[in-house]
Amino acid sequence: MGTLAAIDVMADEVGLFGHSVGFLVGLAGLLIAGNLVVRGSGAIGRHIGLSPLVIGLTIIAAGTSAPEFAVVAQSAGSIIGSNIANVLLVLGCAATLGAIHVTSRAVRIDIPIMVGASVLFLLFALDNRLGRLDGAVMFALLIGIVTWSIASARRAPGTSGIDTDRAGGSNSGEDRSDASDHGRSDGRLARSILELVGGIGVLALAARFTVTGAEGIATSLGVPELIVGLTIVAIGTSAPEIVTTIVAAYKGQRDMAVGNAVGSNLFNILGVLGLSSLVVPGGIPVAPDAVELDLPIMVAVAIACLPMFARDHRLDRWEGWLFLAYYGAYLTFLVLDATGHRAKDPFALIMVAFVIPLTAITLAVVLYRRRHTTPAGTTPPWSGPSHLPHDPRRRLRRPEAYEADQSPAQPDRSQEIHHARP
Repeated sequence: MGTLAAIDVMADEVGLFGHSVGFLVGLAGLLIAGNLVVRGSGAIGRHIGLSPLVIGLTIIAAGTSAPEFAVVAQSAGSIIGSNIANVLLVLGCAATLGAIHVTSRAVRIDIPIMVGASVLFLLFALDNRLGRLDGAVMFALLIGIVTWSIASARRAPGTSGIDTDRAGGSNSGEDRSDASDHGRSDGRLARSILELVGGIGVLALAARFTVTGAEGIATSLGVPELIVGLTIVAIGTSAPEIVTTIVAAYKGQRDMAVGNAVGSNLFNILGVLGLSSLVVPGGIPVAPDAVELDLPIMVAVAIACLPMFARDHRLDRWEGWLFLAYYGAYLTFLVLDATGHRAKDPFALIMVAFVIPLTAITLAVVLYRRRHTTPAGTTPPWSGPSHLPHDPRRRLRRPEAYEADQSPAQPDRSQEIHHARP
């Protein structure tokens, strides 16, 4: 924490130019660190036999949630805001880069677990405090979920990190080759661990540089501190998740991106809040306003993921923009509420009475059309080229293989040649 405090002290002594430089340095650090985290965690997961989804749910989520320990002791509000941002902002940004496809496991297991953890948080917070018993239950649930996720992923066919092709007796040359390969594998694993740990550390520092620089720029331009705290700081708490998820999505690791957002919410609730409630004397306070407004919104946002992914296991670009629009509306309401603006009540009425029901009707119509326009047992048009027969084995074949498959069959002329001989 000494390093982070030093960053804040230096920020108070520089002007607009210094804040701008710090902001740009922080952004560059976030991008570099995000790439290190995705690359290192992916290599570790492949070495021990984990899918990208489970990597995001466990390794990356734990790392990106670690900075939350620094601020949760005072209040659970930062966790609530971070979880709302992880779904609406993080998944929304990732989906705008391209449709996010997820596995059926995420829809059937991981997202419902996130919804259950959010509901449990709401129930435990009804007395405006998370005590030691609450923390013990939540942390025990996290240990059980992580253990089960890793064990089930390693039992899944084709995900084992062990090379099963090397069996039976081998001569001394093969033994030396295996030993050399094993040594290189250990070296790569050590490098991947360093990349992951270093990337997580740089993420925390870069996020602080970015938030501090943005705060300084906004304050220098005359933006009220309250609005800065409700917007820039709120988004800054999710900066590691945002960058890591976008980098994963850009690299084509869409399962890892979804796993990071969902897993980070699980670690925030069950891990950060659970462990903090165990060690902080008196537990973690939860503000009454948070129980009445923010926590129900967090639960509703978590539940909203189910219909989005349920039908075709993907989040389209327009749904990503919808998530971002809702997050913008949420921040707008926070600012109106904090400033006591008279537009707060009309804005809330419009959102509750018109926008949310209209969105629900739109989603219902989209799901209905998708269900009735794709006959059962056929391949949806978005799953691949429509002119090719559906064969899962062809996904890894070269494009010219498709042309060979689609070319007309040549007639067998062997018999003609045989009969033509004298």
